[in-house]
Amino acid sequence: MIITPAKPHDVAKLLAFREEAASWLRAIGSDQWSRPYPADKLLATIEAGTVFMLRDGHTTAGTITLTPDAEDGLWTDEELTEPAMFVNKLTVAREYAGQNLGGRLLDWAGDRAHHAGARWVRLDAWSTNEALQRYYLTQGFTYVRTVQEGTAVNGGPRVSGWLAQRAARPADHGFTDRTPEPTRLPFAA
Repeated sequence: MIITPAKPHDVAKLLAFREEAASWLRAIGSDQWSRPYPADKLLATIEAGTVFMLRDGHTTAGTITLTPDAEDGLWTDEELTEPAMFVNKLTVAREYAGQNLGGRLLDWAGDRAHHAGARWVRLDAWSTNEALQRYYLTQGFTYVRTVQEGTAVNGGPRVSGWLAQRAARPADHGFTDRTPEPTRLPFAA
C-alpha cells in the first residue's frame, strides 16, 4: 500500500469516505460524524498538505490528517509550547477493517512527526465513543483530559474533546511512503 498526499480532486472521495464511516458508526450506535464536514474546510486542509491517502491500487483504503496546527480550545498554552503534531479524521474503509491499518497509519503519523521534530503525536476523539477511546489507548496513547467547552469545527457544540497523546517516534509502518519530507516544526531542536 502507498501513502500519498491528498489532491483537491480527492474532496468528493473523502466526503463519501467520511459518510461511509458515519453510516457504520450509526449502525453501531454512535452519533460520531453525524454532522457533515464542510467541503471548503476539507479542501483547505488538502491544499495545506496535511491530508494523506492510503491507497491500495486504485482503492482508497484509509486516510489521515496530520497537522502541526492544534484546534483552538483543546490544548493548554503550556502544552502548545511542546513540539507536537495532531492527528485528525483517521478513517479506514470498512472493506479493510481488521487489518490494523489504523494502527499502522498512527505509526506512520508518529514517524512523520518524529522526523518533523515533534515530541508528541496528539489527537482528540469523540467524547462519547468509548470504544474509540479504548482503541487509542491500546495504540499506546495516554489519556490527557476531556474538553467539552467550545464549538466544533463543523458547527454546533464541541463533541470531540477526549484528548490523548503518545511520543513521536520512528516506526516501521510497512507502507510505501510517497509523501514529501515533513517541514521541521519551528520550535523543534
